[in-house]
Amino acid sequence: MMDARTSSGDLLRIALTQTRNAYQHMPESVADVARLAGELDAIRAANIDHNEALIRLAASQGSRIVGLGELFPGPYFALDEDPMWLDAAEDAETGPSVRRMREVARELAVVIVAPIYEIESGSGHRYNTAVVIDADGAVLGKYRKTHIPDGQNERASFREAFYYEPSRGLPIQHARGATGGNPFFPVFTTRHARIGVAICYDRHFDGAMFSLAREGAQVIFVPAVTFGAKSERMWQHEFQVDATRHNVFVAGSNRIGVEPPWDTRYFGQSYVTGPNGRLADRSTHDRVIISDIDLGDLQRDDPSGWNLQRDLRDPIYSKRLTR
Repeated sequence: MMDARTSSGDLLRIALTQTRNAYQHMPESVADVARLAGELDAIRAANIDHNEALIRLAASQGSRIVGLGELFPGPYFALDEDPMWLDAAEDAETGPSVRRMREVARELAVVIVAPIYEIESGSGHRYNTAVVIDADGAVLGKYRKTHIPDGQNERASFREAFYYEPSRGLPIQHARGATGGNPFFPVFTTRHARIGVAICYDRHFDGAMFSLAREGAQVIFVPAVTFGAKSERMWQHEFQVDATRHNVFVAGSNRIGVEPPWDTRYFGQSYVTGPNGRLADRSTHDRVIISDIDLGDLQRDDPSGWNLQRDLRDPIYSKRLTR
């Protein structure tokens, strides 16, 4: 398939995965999950292989940036509190998931956003982390989930605070490709675009998108594992509003289907939207969402006649005026 990049460099093809746990030997009952304690490496390996195949498919169709799903190397285990899953965490630089993704990125010359379950070397702190890998295989840096949900809806519980803590912020200088001065929401200058990441629950907090846009992000990837009626309803609106309000492209990836033995349904519906509306999916595979984005749209006059970035009043200044 033809590359979607034009001679001016404005047109860019990006991809999202929309999938679920690929390990074929999950137990039928939640009561039997304990037997997986000796299979955590096999679970990770199966999911790495599965996602590598999806990346290769996306690259074969001209994609230059591929965003994987939240916690891609395994099932979504945070539906209950089970200490066993703490051992699934891995290093964000030397762990098996990042090592393989670096090899794939280098071979295919694609940028990869790889969200993993991280354990920080030395401290032992655990995070829900997205590692940004450039098209030459170099790790540009990482984003750690800032907002951690803990609650339940009509579908299931989500006990994420048991497994990982919120980001403590990262020094910007730790990352070769990070720009801006926000230690919580870095923007990474990749070979193909300036990208930011907001993980799942982060999307509900406008400060996340505002910060990434203000720091220069052109594309914001939002890997998610989400379910429930309200979440599904808002999924259709939040990204489109954020893309319009902040003049960015937003690429939201969600799991799809059910994962034994919990059998919670993830609604999928991954898509890419920009400041001028939702973009068509060009994919030929139901586990890969592919869209062509025109980065030039971010520099052109808004067809509405609006100029929200120019006319924005500083929130702190505005509060002072209304006192």
